[in-house]
Amino acid sequence: MINTTPAEPVMARTARRQALTWSLAMLLGCSAAYSQEALNMDGSAKDTLSTRQQAIVPIGAFAAAGDMASLNAALNRGLDAGLTISDIKEILVQLYAYAGFPRSLNALGEFMKTLETRKQRGIEDLPGSSPSRTIPQGDALLAAGTANQTRLSGAAVSGPLFDFAPAANEYLRTHLFGDIFERDNLDWQSRELATLGMLSALPGAEPQLQAHMRISMNVGLSAEQLQELPRALATHVDSAAASRAGDALARHLASLQGDRP
Repeated sequence: MINTTPAEPVMARTARRQALTWSLAMLLGCSAAYSQEALNMDGSAKDTLSTRQQAIVPIGAFAAAGDMASLNAALNRGLDAGLTISDIKEILVQLYAYAGFPRSLNALGEFMKTLETRKQRGIEDLPGSSPSRTIPQGDALLAAGTANQTRLSGAAVSGPLFDFAPAANEYLRTHLFGDIFERDNLDWQSRELATLGMLSALPGAEPQLQAHMRISMNVGLSAEQLQELPRALATHVDSAAASRAGDALARHLASLQGDRP
């Protein structure tokens, strides 16, 4: 019997082989779309939060809420996801700027218990690193904090509130944006994710939460990544925190639309 199926043209065969090669490259992570520029440091896509980044959010939320039992579980998940001991210590020290020293100290105490329990179980957690440079003091600290605040906010920060209480902005610049944000052993994206988790857990902090949605985008987190935040909160924290985060993000994205001509 004669085969009446026409022979596949050479160009079509070549195109088909190229398509198959492209598909295989995609599966193997070797295509240009999955080049290093399109990936986070841990290999995850840049338009999604990595497992490590997602683990930061409930740690911040439960620490700010003072829920030690839930914080314990979140700390274990975070360590298992690759957060180092120093990463989490930085997050829990930073907490004082948003929820006060009592919550910060309680959370650090809970973290010590968590580490001791894991050690007794034979788990050796990664220690992490200390800041690579000395934190400035005095006027140099205020200058560094002011520069960090401006960079994070996208413009110099001023207004009637700080005219009314200038000490508040000085404390922000020296303590938060100086003492804390000058510590380079935790990157700014991680610090902002921790802050978003903290503020999402605090009823009444919605204006600050929306402001930190803007700051998070200023330090390189994408809208797609931030859209994962309410889902992470709904899964690991509660619906109220998720709702506050979702509303704050929606308001910020709407404000960006309003800025367009």
